[in-house]
Formats: sequence, C-alpha cells, structure tokens
Amino acid sequence: MISRITAFFDSLGENTQHSTSLSHDELQIATAALLIEVATIDQRLDSVELLSLSRALASRFTLSGEELDLLIDHAKTASQEAASLYEFTQLINRHCDDKQKYVLACELWEVAYADTVLDKHEEHIIRRICDLIHLRHKDFIRAKQKARDQ
Repeated sequence: MISRITAFFDSLGENTQHSTSLSHDELQIATAALLIEVATIDQRLDSVELLSLSRALASRFTLSGEELDLLIDHAKTASQEAASLYEFTQLINRHCDDKQKYVLACELWEVAYADTVLDKHEEHIIRRICDLIHLRHKDFIRAKQKARDQ
C-alpha cells in the first residue's frame, strides 16, 4: 500500500486529463485528505471526529485496521503539504459522478457534525470543497440536512 500511496503523490503534479478513470488508491487518498481537511480546519482533531472519519473511510473502502491507519497518516501528510484543495478535488471532479460526489459531501458533513458543534470554518471548507467538485446546491443542502439529522 505504501508504494501505491507514493505513486499517487508522484502523480499529483502530472497532468491527469488523459486518464480515463480514477484509481481506487487515488480515490482513497483524495477522499481521506478532504475528510482530514474538514476534521482539522478548526485547529483540533478530537477523537470523535477521528472516529467519524475512520468510519467513513472504512465503510467506503475495504481496508484492514493497519491500512486504514496508514491511509489516515498519509492523508494528514498530504493535507499539510498540499498547496490547495484543488489537488484533491480535481481528481474527484474529473472522475466521480454526481452520486459519488453526494456521498463524499455526506461524509464531509458527518465529520463536521461528529463533535455536535458545527464550526464556521468547517462549514466554509465543506462549501468550498463542494463548489470545487461541482456538487449541485440541492445535493449540498440535502447532504448537510442528512448529517445534521443523524
């Protein structure tokens, strides 16, 4: 898995317009990094948010506990080293359909609401991410309401 993650980081700088599909590993990293961004935007990552983030990744991807921990560690590093959200959102935007984007938005909101306090910075970054992946506004609102009501 480490070699696949390293290959992903190497490919971030390359032009991906000619690729026809997003690899499973690239999707894992991009998703995890965006979830990390939401979880850490308020300058703290509490255990409830980390648990929510882990659940979202575990339910979407089939990973062992060790692979999940490794993915989260690499996503933290990728998030800190990334120049912008665009490095991750471009991959989602280019290769995921509206349903996949909606699922991601639901996961982002679930992480934000995990500690029962929706920080204004969390809401702002989710809005930015959803704008960058061209999620329809009605799906943005629907995802927020779904997470809030859970």
